[in-house]
Amino acid sequence: MGNLLPDLKNKIIKSQQAELTEHYIYKKLAFLIKDQKHSEILLQIAEEELTHYKFFKTLTEQEVKPNKFKVFFYVFLSRIFGLNFGLKLMEDGEDLAQNTYREIKQVAPEIDQIRKDENKHENELISLIQEERLKYVSSIILGLNDALVEISGALVGFSLALQRAQIVGIVGLITGIAGALSMGASSYLSAKEEDSEKVPIKAGLYTGIAYIGTIILLVLPYFLIQHIFVCLVLTIITVFLLIFIFNYYVSIAKGLKFKNRFLEMAGISLGVAIINFLIGLAMRKVFGIDI
Repeated sequence: MGNLLPDLKNKIIKSQQAELTEHYIYKKLAFLIKDQKHSEILLQIAEEELTHYKFFKTLTEQEVKPNKFKVFFYVFLSRIFGLNFGLKLMEDGEDLAQNTYREIKQVAPEIDQIRKDENKHENELISLIQEERLKYVSSIILGLNDALVEISGALVGFSLALQRAQIVGIVGLITGIAGALSMGASSYLSAKEEDSEKVPIKAGLYTGIAYIGTIILLVLPYFLIQHIFVCLVLTIITVFLLIFIFNYYVSIAKGLKFKNRFLEMAGISLGVAIINFLIGLAMRKVFGIDI
């Protein structure tokens, strides 16, 4: 294969390095995780990635080294945010471009098998990895979404009615803690009644922790900054950031569409915030509140 055009050879070298890098990522994770079934799946994928690397090596006739930063980054990401998220993000980022695929196929039709293997990784093997955090993602959504809609809206209303940052923060925190306990209990009872794999106490904890964690982030500006409207703006920005981050995570980890989920959740939170803004303004006018 020494007659490869320089441009095509460079593209193949990049693919060759990507396969070797992924081989090391899967292999490292296989030895780091405790679940034996998950470990076997990762080792199987690692061996296939090594086979792909060797195939590309027959085309380029040269050795390459793995990208050590990517190995560290994706192993770290998978350990912190879960195997499904880290590995699916990696697979999405390493897809062989259609034009590069066509060019390689002209000199090596065997590339079709590489393509099939990569699709199998994404659609079959990685999907076999069932993590606890994904099993309870509906419980997390319940806590996060409820906190975002109820407390962000309440904070907007309190801000307009009370006009004192620290008082708004205290009222919001008390309301939030009560809401977290209530939602956690509701999630526990719901999981207990459902015929699912969820452990009720875990479902309640995931919902409650997601709720209280969201509350802390939302009320924090009111304890750090005195200007009420600066706090309000920071809270709204935090709401959108949390919605973006969470929906991005779920869309990658579970293979769902990001845009529609983000717009729906953001629209609901914004709509409730506007309604509470108007209620707070009306309450201030009607009752002449001036704190």
